Amino acid sequence: MNDRAVLDLLLEHGALSRSRIGALAGLSRPTASQLLARLEAAGLVLVRGMSRPGTGRPGQNAPLYALNPRAAYAAGVDVTPERIRAAVADVTGTVVGKCEVPTLKQRAWDVIGRVTGALDGAVREAGLLRTDVRRVVIGTPGAFDPSFGRLRYASHLPGWHSPTLLEELAVALPAPVEYDNDVNLVALAEQRAGAARRYENFVLLWNGEGLGAALVMGGRPYRGSTGGAGEIGFLPVPGVLPVRRVAQVNGGGFQELAGAQVLPGLARELGITDVPDGPCLQVASTLLRRAAQAVTGPYLTLLTAYATRLATGLASMVAVLDPELVVLAGSAIIPGGEPLLERVTSEFHELAAPRPELVLGEVTDDPVRRGALECALAATRDEVFDTSD
Repeated sequence: MNDRAVLDLLLEHGALSRSRIGALAGLSRPTASQLLARLEAAGLVLVRGMSRPGTGRPGQNAPLYALNPRAAYAAGVDVTPERIRAAVADVTGTVVGKCEVPTLKQRAWDVIGRVTGALDGAVREAGLLRTDVRRVVIGTPGAFDPSFGRLRYASHLPGWHSPTLLEELAVALPAPVEYDNDVNLVALAEQRAGAARRYENFVLLWNGEGLGAALVMGGRPYRGSTGGAGEIGFLPVPGVLPVRRVAQVNGGGFQELAGAQVLPGLARELGITDVPDGPCLQVASTLLRRAAQAVTGPYLTLLTAYATRLATGLASMVAVLDPELVVLAGSAIIPGGEPLLERVTSEFHELAAPRPELVLGEVTDDPVRRGALECALAATRDEVFDTSD
């Protein structure tokens, strides 16, 4: 337990002197010395420089101990209908390699080649071998049903619905592999390093390539019996005709009301004439940035109308869950910034009885891949930090 406590301290604080480690961990000087020698011999800790004058014993500079970044590596993979992004990080969490490949219109055997290709590219950039990776976590839209091992709620993801895909990927990948919903992984990233730090019960509303949510209860994502908890794009909402056969059409009421794809048409309806052309998310982001800067006129009306749509579905979800916090994230929300947040909050308070705090997500650089890495690193650290053997 002392070994793990010290390794966690080095992970949290970076390089520390022996005396500082002893003080933080409540260890005597001889115990701290023996412990560090053991961890150094195990390849988990190394000496990284010397402390500045005054931080060690009087008249001496003390060696600084740090986690050995080469002790282990883990990988995270983010899969969308357009591309696959992989990243490799060392045990300290530092990303050492990245790679992106297009998804293409693929079949199951193409999926395996694309995933391993993205991972191999990240491994090569890091100067490693595929076998150096101890754990891989893959994030996808939808979720793999634990009863059948098949992807559900993501009919738009080509090639990922084969009943044997998970077994084939397990054979092809170099390490134990786990799968999770992409929005659940964003919530994990926010919980570890973003707006949801110190929160055990919160909701993350994601609006990007799809509209979904992560439900975190007791510090852990709630996935439901088939992995479909949080698929709120299917939620029936006022103002939209009921959508039938939602799994087949891969959409539902809330997606039709407030998904990123509605913003261009809504903007034109409100009299905005300079709606740009381009991919849906790029157009949505541009419109939201312009709307966030507006002080009057149709762009300001767009911001308010869109906020009302987001708040409508959010109020239904919060009425059931009553979370401590709601995090708003995704490329069809974040560009609206504080102006959008203020309007969503105002509308939400008019519609909902519970009033949790609403905040914007803070992890905006590849949040799915960041969450996948956090998940993979947590399992890897549990494995390599166990020095009881």
